[in-house]
Amino acid sequence: MRLDKWLWAARFYKTRRLATDEINKGRVKVNGSEAKPARNVAVGDLLTIRKLQTIFEVEVRQLIEQRGPASVATTMYTETDESIKRREHERELRRLSPQPSSETLTSRDKRRLRDVKQGKIF
Repeated sequence: MRLDKWLWAARFYKTRRLATDEINKGRVKVNGSEAKPARNVAVGDLLTIRKLQTIFEVEVRQLIEQRGPASVATTMYTETDESIKRREHERELRRLSPQPSSETLTSRDKRRLRDVKQGKIF
């Protein structure tokens, strides 16, 4: 079964086109090496999938040609224990990290700063 089709059927990507683009960008590896969208995937292959800031390491368990419900898609693979631990750790770090400041300077604040720098206001 083609790699892009498997990723689509396993619901890692919404469309085969997105799966193909991500594979071509090098964000999907099969057994540790970069792959092409047409590469055949077999049961037992280890896939490394990088989506945004998250890295999934999954082992292929089933090859299903058609995209079905999410409950069926999760039976197509098994995520490794290390991958689960790493994702949980990263999630916890994001939860504990401070949020970026939402305070931005208004036009009035910028004018006041400019006036102070130019010495107009003491």
